[in-house]
Amino acid sequence: MFNLIDTTLFFASYGNIANITNITISPMDIALAYIVTIIVSIVVAYALRIPLLPSKPYRYSFDVSAIYPTPIIAMGIFSIFLVLNYTFMYNGLVLAIVIGILSALFVKYLFDFVFPKHLSEDEGDVIDE
Repeated sequence: MFNLIDTTLFFASYGNIANITNITISPMDIALAYIVTIIVSIVVAYALRIPLLPSKPYRYSFDVSAIYPTPIIAMGIFSIFLVLNYTFMYNGLVLAIVIGILSALFVKYLFDFVFPKHLSEDEGDVIDE
């Protein structure tokens, strides 16, 4: 994961070397935008009444929570925009806030539809005989 962040910082901050775009952003601005994305996604997810932590036992829980899938999804989507050299305005802070809100909404309403939970061995289709 740190390699992805390092690569994103490199491509976003030095994307103007070959005069590809007119956007240049410093690594500190990118780190600040990542932090804003993480905080906004967790706060909005918690405001949408997503539990802060998954149910116990934590290791085997596939429940969504505000801590685990929400900021990871937000960081991934924000990384895609940074690699494409699109930061919108205020060095990516507005984009970070929008992506944080949208990722929390995605986890709340669409996550179980896109990524369905697995069935355990005891659960499954019941065949009536």
